Amino acid sequence: MGLVRARKFSYALSIILILASFVSLSLYRLKLGIDFTGGSLIEIQYDGARPDINLIHNKIGALNFGQAIIQPTGDSGVSIKTRELSTEERQGVIAEVSALGSVRDASVNTIGPTIGKELRDRSILAIILVLVAIILYVSWAFRKVSKPVSSWFYGIFAVVALFHDVFIPLGVFSLLGKFKGVEIDTLFVTAILTVLGFSVHDTIVVFDRVRENLRLPHKETFEETVGKSLNQTLTRSVNTSLTVLIVLVALYFLGAETTKYFALTLIIGIVAGTYSSIFIASPLLVTWNNFREKRASR
Repeated sequence: MGLVRARKFSYALSIILILASFVSLSLYRLKLGIDFTGGSLIEIQYDGARPDINLIHNKIGALNFGQAIIQPTGDSGVSIKTRELSTEERQGVIAEVSALGSVRDASVNTIGPTIGKELRDRSILAIILVLVAIILYVSWAFRKVSKPVSSWFYGIFAVVALFHDVFIPLGVFSLLGKFKGVEIDTLFVTAILTVLGFSVHDTIVVFDRVRENLRLPHKETFEETVGKSLNQTLTRSVNTSLTVLIVLVALYFLGAETTKYFALTLIIGIVAGTYSSIFIASPLLVTWNNFREKRASR
């Protein structure tokens, strides 16, 4: 019951974090990476074994071209995405990577801003479709426990919690973009979609326990049922999140530079998601039910 009774404090904390994120996004926006803004794509094929990606990353980083996305291709190739480069700058990149091994073939293409806009629009559409699908699925899954709270509100409050989980990483990365020059790319979108899946899974576990407890013969109030359900799933939720966070923290500090901010996005999102599953989504059911009962008693 303590978790539910503390809902005003948890709501206040979430509102403060969301408002801070909103202000940060309004002031600084997100610093879009090459995947969204366009740039140069350099593809290299080596004669023998491909050099270590970290060595290539260090070589390109020394040229001070800003963010560079470096990915292995095939058995002996590598693709390098950077901001749009001049002819001399492209030749400098090819010369640097050629120093690491014998290059069989090198090609240079331009990624236009049109492609970047299409990718940005598709990323936004993907997130919207995921949120709509979650509302529909949760509403259908909880259709048999529509009392005292309609099953639609289980889906709606799950998405409210997800909004909380997504907005906080966005706010953090707007600050990182402003003060650290961190750019977002398709890995960031992938991380956000992963956070959505992880968070809604955690929320549904709690909701499912509420559903099971509502089916039992009892004389508890709805608030007491939700509080008991939270207590029954609390250890599982925290332990699951801690296990994932240990791996992600290791990836952040010990992994490759290319996955560093991917791991950071997941760390922020999973912490926010665990918090919202416990302190936001389920307490919102209680708040709505209390509001509904007060309105009905008037």
